[in-house]
Amino acid sequence: MNTHTPKQTAYALLRITMGVNFLAHGLVRIPKLSGFRTWMLTTFENSILPSWSVYAWGSVLPFLELIIGLLLIVGYKTYQTTIAGALVIITLIFGSCMIENWDWAATQMLYALFFFFLISYVEQNYFAIDHKKNRV
Repeated sequence: MNTHTPKQTAYALLRITMGVNFLAHGLVRIPKLSGFRTWMLTTFENSILPSWSVYAWGSVLPFLELIIGLLLIVGYKTYQTTIAGALVIITLIFGSCMIENWDWAATQMLYALFFFFLISYVEQNYFAIDHKKNRV
């Protein structure tokens, strides 16, 4: 008989919540990708970041968010996916600091904290494809 703990349930709920958040970011941005890139270029035009790097990041970010979101929701390659998510957040924090948007940076620090917990407690990842694959 398989039993699970409240920590495993809490982990699954946090992992899925972060997944839905990332997935939704990607889903709403991909259909309006051109407008999203234009917004990013305008937002970062006075930063030290070269416009080509902002354009490239604006082109890739929605797809990263979508993929990371999907993988988190189903719990596939959770450890690697949470590291990828944390690296996205590090990049976003760097960008926010480059335009001195401290409110964005503060919010992104919360995401970093959530990824800390997801990475640190990955052994609690019971309700996931990863767990099902390891039992076979």
